Amino acid sequence: MDFKQIQELIKMVSKTNLSEVKIEEGEFKITIRTHAEGGVIYAPTVAQYAQPLPQAQPAAQATAPAAEAPAAPAEKAAEPVAESSNHITVKSPMIGTFYRSPGPDKGPFVKVGDTVAKGDTVCIIEAMKLFNEIEIEYSGKIIKVLAEDASPVQYDQPLFIIDPS
Repeated sequence: MDFKQIQELIKMVSKTNLSEVKIEEGEFKITIRTHAEGGVIYAPTVAQYAQPLPQAQPAAQATAPAAEAPAAPAEKAAEPVAESSNHITVKSPMIGTFYRSPGPDKGPFVKVGDTVAKGDTVCIIEAMKLFNEIEIEYSGKIIKVLAEDASPVQYDQPLFIIDPS
């Protein structure tokens, strides 16, 4: 199930009198509940992929309301994974839409060849209409940008390769 399908499910639940919808496709599970006041609680699964493929099966699950889920990952960047002996791959901490710049009329946060310091914002990931600034947790030089601007990204999908030296 992709991000757009999840958004459509949430819209459907909020427009109907349904109080809860549970969907299971293989190992993928999602629960969408409504409050008594009519608000929607989205309980996503946190998918972990062996490779960044759109049709891959999720391996783990976590349940949290939509208002709280993006706040924690937005505070920290993805954990580094060694690309080669001295390169680090920065991965997406969440599912959403990847944006390289703060706005359509503004330049990208980082470009190939830029030097970044710990705490610098390197991109934005939009999840459920919340824009989450992704900060890097280490310093280095951007070697490659792996994700296309305004494209959907999966959890743990590689976004950047940096040289920490």
